[in-house]
Amino acid sequence: MTLDTKDLTIEKVVINGQEVKYTLGESQGYKGSPMEISLPIALSKNQEVVIEISFETSPKSSALQWLTPEQTSGKQHPYLFSQCQAIHCRAILPCQDTPSVKLTYTAEVSVPKELVALMSAIRDGEAPDPEDPSRKIYKFNQRVPIPCYLIALVVGALESRQIGPRTLVWSEKEQVEKSAYEFSETESMLKIAEDLGGPYVWGQYDLLVLPPSFPYGGMENPCLTFVTPTLLAGDKSLSNVIAHEISHSWTGNLVTNKTWDHFWLNEGHTVYLERHICGRLFGEKFRHFHALGGWGELQNTIKTFGESHPFTKLVVDLKDVDPDVAYSSIPYEKGFALLFHLEQLLGGPEVFLGFLKAYVEKFSYQSVTTDDWKSFLYSHFKDKVDLLNQVDWNAWLYAPGLPPVKPNYDVTLTNACIALSQRWVTAKEEDLNSFSIADLKDLSSHQLNEFLAQVLQKAPLPLGHIKRMQEVYNFNAINNSEIRFRMVTALHSIEMGGSDSSGPKDGNGTREDEVHTASIQLDLAAFDKSHDQAVRTYQEHKSSMHPVTAMLVGRDLKVD
Repeated sequence: MTLDTKDLTIEKVVINGQEVKYTLGESQGYKGSPMEISLPIALSKNQEVVIEISFETSPKSSALQWLTPEQTSGKQHPYLFSQCQAIHCRAILPCQDTPSVKLTYTAEVSVPKELVALMSAIRDGEAPDPEDPSRKIYKFNQRVPIPCYLIALVVGALESRQIGPRTLVWSEKEQVEKSAYEFSETESMLKIAEDLGGPYVWGQYDLLVLPPSFPYGGMENPCLTFVTPTLLAGDKSLSNVIAHEISHSWTGNLVTNKTWDHFWLNEGHTVYLERHICGRLFGEKFRHFHALGGWGELQNTIKTFGESHPFTKLVVDLKDVDPDVAYSSIPYEKGFALLFHLEQLLGGPEVFLGFLKAYVEKFSYQSVTTDDWKSFLYSHFKDKVDLLNQVDWNAWLYAPGLPPVKPNYDVTLTNACIALSQRWVTAKEEDLNSFSIADLKDLSSHQLNEFLAQVLQKAPLPLGHIKRMQEVYNFNAINNSEIRFRMVTALHSIEMGGSDSSGPKDGNGTREDEVHTASIQLDLAAFDKSHDQAVRTYQEHKSSMHPVTAMLVGRDLKVD
């Protein structure tokens, strides 16, 4: 039997009470080392065998970040969290590290008794550790089969607040009240998601707010979504990330991409559901506003990669490519654009949501490819095959660059953002006094963010304009991390004479702090005067960065 491992030290392997031979192949870079276990007897089909592996992870495991007490809010205790997607589970335990295989799991975790352990599973009790009175054992059970990239663990000085009938929010005590307020819409989002996707099969839906080095906006670990503290805007304005992670409970966690080449099946459908949840809560114009913002994000990402880059294809070929390196907004936004186009082609949102619910029901507990999805689409809409045949499937699925068709968008909410951005872009020095805080009175923070995105897509504004904008709009007082990110990017792009930074993955639960970090450092590195400063800053902070963030930023800055 062959298992994936990465930076693991294997002590022994025992099968049916007897130690057996195993070999660890040589390391193959990001893939790690194959572990081959010799089974003592030939197994027949459906025969069960218990294999016990004693092993230990490495301090440099790419799946784990160990924080010192100084790196936490409470400053008293260390903190540990995992991030297995896409192929890092092998750096925690020997496994078949592919989304094509699903498993249930139980676990017992022993931790110092002042700390709490949580996993992507149902909490199944806690008790003193019989072997060490200073420790406690936490038990977990995940009864729904999951791909191993959804195995997750966190240990820290965590507290919880109940915010719904099936939801606790967990964080260090410094963030717990703020988190409970920020995510209070969770249960209403869950109810809408159940209406759209079918029953919620996971039992509990808890949220965990991590320390700032967590490299993604959210991670859909079952029973326990992980989110970044940068969502704590104070006004619930980034709650679409929660809608995104909730939606993964159907698309991604129940119906899973069979390989990472088909990642768009996870993310495109999840963004589609997320935007429907937000549409139900805040109106159809709001859904279209976010959909159009996503199209802008898609344009930015394609511009950054180059329009013929293979990573801009919807279905990618990741043979000998690290999935972390290929990661971008493409599977989210190009995937969403295809589904939105199909919705419009096939008869509108209700018709297409009917397909989505049937797709989830058909492929629950399975892993699928794009061909499986497409075959089911054709069988579900067998009376509309002539319409489906109008779709340029080859261009949508396998060609790089922008999609062959741009869907139709309601531009009501976007127009106000474009109008204000045009005023700034065309303003002369003597026009700057015409701007006032009243410009923003009818704009939501989502629109404010889009206004800045529009400004950034144009040539960089003069420094005087940016200073005036800060002054009249008081952006420094805003806690929304997306708006702050774009403001910082605007300041950089002045110095640099333009910036190609595509910025955060907007509106699709990946809202990566990693991307914020990387794109700001890259902006600096691309600008001669700041290059050495960017590299120096990276070297100084690398040891406290998440291992995947450190790898990606180092790669882009071309330093080790």
